[in-house]
Amino acid sequence: MAAALAADFGDAARAVLFYGSCLRQAELDGLMLDFYLIVSDYRQAYDRPWLALANQLIPPNVFPFAHGGLAAKYAVLSEADFHRLNGPETRSVSVWARFAQPSRLVWSADAKARASVVEAVARAAPTLLSAALSSVPNDQPPLDLWRAAFALTYSAELRAEKGSRSHSVVDADPGRYLRFFGPAMAAARVAGRRCGGSWRRRRIEGKLLSVVRLAKASATYAGGAEYIVWKINRHAGTRIELSDWQKKHPLLTAITLLPRLITSGAIR
Repeated sequence: MAAALAADFGDAARAVLFYGSCLRQAELDGLMLDFYLIVSDYRQAYDRPWLALANQLIPPNVFPFAHGGLAAKYAVLSEADFHRLNGPETRSVSVWARFAQPSRLVWSADAKARASVVEAVARAAPTLLSAALSSVPNDQPPLDLWRAAFALTYSAELRAEKGSRSHSVVDADPGRYLRFFGPAMAAARVAGRRCGGSWRRRRIEGKLLSVVRLAKASATYAGGAEYIVWKINRHAGTRIELSDWQKKHPLLTAITLLPRLITSGAIR
């Protein structure tokens, strides 16, 4: 599936990573797989210049994909942006919070592309911990510190997941987080010199950025409104149904639904 996705982008494709909740699932029917497609350059990746500009200004672009009877969505980032967004240079939690969690490099163009992605992903866990150390007790047990760190990142985006999601992420593979803890903490204390910024500011900026990305997805993601509602229903236990009009006007749907979803607690 990753090779088929990469083939759609030709020579611009550098690597494909598989991540998200489906890594913890044995049965994938009815689920949507999550991929990151890493490209060499946005202008090379797209035939339409406006998509390249959108990806550069508000990364990533997100698109649906299907292959072999499975459905997926994939986010597109350049090698340079993927490296930057996994590190302490950015206050946005979107990328480094995800890649501090398990992921799999399932396709790469060559050894150089593989090394570039590995180097970028290796920055994520230290960035997460260094950002969290200023806001959570540093002397708590390792797994509790991981849980607290992920809880901070979940609070910095619009999310449909339940409040316990940060615990389930760690509890799905506690051995992995214990193995990572020592090296990640050592690197985090070095990265901490550059990973400043208050979590209050991250929350404000992160939620605003989530809204902007939602609006952008209405132009790039076919069936985006249905996907968003499916995800909210799945994670929040709601039963939202869209009218035909709402499906045809995803941006207006998002704008009108958002206040109600926040008020009801379906998203936070």
